[in-house]
Amino acid sequence: MSGDLDYGNIMNRAMRGFIKEVLQRVADNGLPGEHHFFITLETMHPDVEIADWLVTRYPDEITIVMQHWFENLVVQEDGFSVTLSFGDEPEALYIPYASIITFVDPSVEFGVRFEKNDEEDSDEDTSKKSSSDKTKSVEELLDGYDDNVASPTGA
Repeated sequence: MSGDLDYGNIMNRAMRGFIKEVLQRVADNGLPGEHHFFITLETMHPDVEIADWLVTRYPDEITIVMQHWFENLVVQEDGFSVTLSFGDEPEALYIPYASIITFVDPSVEFGVRFEKNDEEDSDEDTSKKSSSDKTKSVEELLDGYDDNVASPTGA
């Protein structure tokens, strides 16, 4: 039995549960007010289901935007599915929570960043990481999005 508590992975699981609850509220009631989400995910995560052309264009990670138009948002235990429009073409996506790298709602300056493959880190590796390694400002989370955002279109 290990004497260390794995705070990093406990926090990540809790925050993924938080994202699930937020998405469920949006599925039930729609996006209120100015809320919108930038969600960055690992395209090569084994359970991600996105169009081949998106994986080709964004081989490591992609940022999707849920704002004006989306449909078929279904929140499940391990992930969510949603249809977004890319260049006026609807694309169905399945995104496991474990594939999410960042989740940002700029309208309220909220954002969370997960370490890639954090569930696979050894106890020794995660115990060396401080919580400040995973804490970033919304501006830091948004920095560089211009290069990897696959912005859904439509109003």
